[in-house]
Amino acid sequence: MPELTWDRLLSSKRSRENVRKNPNDVRSEFRKDYHRIVGSASFRRLQDKTQVFPLDRGDFVRTRLTHSLEVSSFAESICDTALMRLSSEGRTEITPEVREACCDILRCAGLVHDIGNPPFGHFGEYTIREWFGLHLSALDFCGEPVNALLSEQMKHDLLNFEGNAQALRVLTKLHYLIDEHGMNLTYALLNTIIKYPVTSLGINKKSGDIKDKKMGYYCTEQRLYDEISEATGAVGCRYPLTFLLEAADDIAYKTADIEDAVKKGMISCTQLMSELRGYAARCDDAAQKRILESSAERLEKCLERAVANRMPDPEQNAVQNWMIRMQGVMIYSASDAFADNYDLIMRGEMKRELLAASPAWGLSEALSDIAYRYAFISKEILKIELSVSTMMDFLLDKLTGAALRFDTDSEKITDKKLISVISQNYVKICLMECEGRSKAEQAYHRLMLVTDYICGMTDGFARELYREISGIS
Repeated sequence: MPELTWDRLLSSKRSRENVRKNPNDVRSEFRKDYHRIVGSASFRRLQDKTQVFPLDRGDFVRTRLTHSLEVSSFAESICDTALMRLSSEGRTEITPEVREACCDILRCAGLVHDIGNPPFGHFGEYTIREWFGLHLSALDFCGEPVNALLSEQMKHDLLNFEGNAQALRVLTKLHYLIDEHGMNLTYALLNTIIKYPVTSLGINKKSGDIKDKKMGYYCTEQRLYDEISEATGAVGCRYPLTFLLEAADDIAYKTADIEDAVKKGMISCTQLMSELRGYAARCDDAAQKRILESSAERLEKCLERAVANRMPDPEQNAVQNWMIRMQGVMIYSASDAFADNYDLIMRGEMKRELLAASPAWGLSEALSDIAYRYAFISKEILKIELSVSTMMDFLLDKLTGAALRFDTDSEKITDKKLISVISQNYVKICLMECEGRSKAEQAYHRLMLVTDYICGMTDGFARELYREISGIS
């Protein structure tokens, strides 16, 4: 494994270098990234993509946008705390400049880490994977079975569709504003969002190494990934700041899912308190047990204070205040875990996520399990997911057939109309990638056109397009 150094890790290289730099622009390259992100349409679309409660009509539950803002804030805080501790312990390589650059990168990474996710939360990802698993063998392109044409990696890219891999594609290719380089972000930032530095053929959930859990990039971005990892030096391993981004993401969604579930009446404050005490009683790790016990005690005190202050909704008020405290506990635990495992991380040998290496792991796992049992498998969510499955299957059926047939001898009139609905930037990118390529590559890029288009949809747009095409008023 490589010995990672910050002088290479903080690479400000871009796919397209700007030869005409403004001498009056005093921003760092990473702050320029921030402005490119917040001004993009891809980022704005996150406001109509939900986390857990797709198609929710309320204004309280979190969207991908509010979640991303929380992750951005948490990631910066975890990073600043961890690097300040390392600097105080005599790590001379952690200079003020390194610390500032790392915080800037993570502020950006938090904003874009979910930018490739399809509509309807994680269920949207699952639906795409399931659809290709059921239908890939029945598709054909120019008279040949697609299953026989595609390479193993191409097939596994579709069968293991992943929002993380799609994010890299969105940022570097599909955001076609000037040219084929997308937002043209720095390689340090792009490396941070690649949570799993393996292809779809490298997935190994039993390896014991977190980096092999999922796919990090499609074969279409293989060359780009190689360029990025070579520039930063993080070849064949996780980029160090990725651990901090992952921890921030976990803290944000695990606490938010509970808060949203309480707001929607799926679990009461009293039930949550009882659950936490149950986990504490069953916990064998002394440090994790203490955090679980103190979390239940803190929730009880928050509820007592809310009742004493005659808050209109004391349970909701108690949980909101409690969540802020728990986020702090997990942020500091993740920061300490990064500092404690710094040498392993910088050798590319850290195999666990930060929270799993911290005393907050028991609380983290408890929150995940409670949210799953009280919210994710509730009748309300299950009914919504059935509706989402119907919409996604219909759109995939229609768009995939049109994408494989358009501009070929087997094209139908309806295919032309369906292709005209798709973003013409996406169609242009697809045709560019197909030009001069083999039949297998052309079929693959046409299927990617479908997933690109669907992932660019918001929840509302996907629902409306389904209604329009299916003839539902």
